[in-house]
Amino acid sequence: MDELKIALIQSDIYWEDPEKNLASFSEIIARQVHSPVDIIFLPEMFNTGFSINHAKCAEEMNGISIQFLKEMARQRNCRMMTSLLIKEENIWVNRQVTVTPDGLCHYSDKRHLFRLSEEYKFLHPGKNKIIEDIQRWNVLPLICYDLRFPVWSKNTCSAGKYEYDLLVYISNWPSIRSNIWKSLLVARAIENLSYVVGVNRIGCDGFGAEHTGDSMVIGPQGKILLAAEPGRSVVCEITLSMTELLKIRESNPFGQDWDQFNIKK
Repeated sequence: MDELKIALIQSDIYWEDPEKNLASFSEIIARQVHSPVDIIFLPEMFNTGFSINHAKCAEEMNGISIQFLKEMARQRNCRMMTSLLIKEENIWVNRQVTVTPDGLCHYSDKRHLFRLSEEYKFLHPGKNKIIEDIQRWNVLPLICYDLRFPVWSKNTCSAGKYEYDLLVYISNWPSIRSNIWKSLLVARAIENLSYVVGVNRIGCDGFGAEHTGDSMVIGPQGKILLAAEPGRSVVCEITLSMTELLKIRESNPFGQDWDQFNIKK
């Protein structure tokens, strides 16, 4: 499929209150996602905010928040992509999930755990990246702090074929570092010859950190294709073009000269 239609939901999040958040996002999707889309992106830990209170906030993979995502995916016939705090056996993870309209759930766990909070003390880091095939687009979803680590998100190119076409960052990125957020999203697009989506929350979290959102979609040459109004709860929709991406890659074949390396896991 040449076109990929996506919607980014930039919204406030009720602190550690899944029921209110599920109701809020349900209303936003019903009222503000107007056209059929292939993917709806929600911010990091959409159901609780960026809480490390795993005893209160962590769910299992059959919990109410995953069930909500499955229902939204079924109703809107699209993928739902976000993250939430998950308990699995004796560990806790910040898990990126992509739920399909038929109820399948693909996931990977946040690799880099935020050192300015206590996330790194309580959660288990992910070791694998999952490239998802969505309407014949290869999509790499990552989480927030992973944005600072270009090696983990590095695209590859073999015989002219790129590992992914769209790089996604599901985030709760505070406004005090918004200039870094915007700069790194553009950098990731340029260095990987890929579309980049950054979806972020607004409002104040339980730690007192303010968020202005600044959700964005960037083209493979670093051009900002969409920028959500800072501080405003908004749904942004955009259609990405594979034809345009391939044209840019053909005229800028820098991927053929990328360094090759392996990452220790």
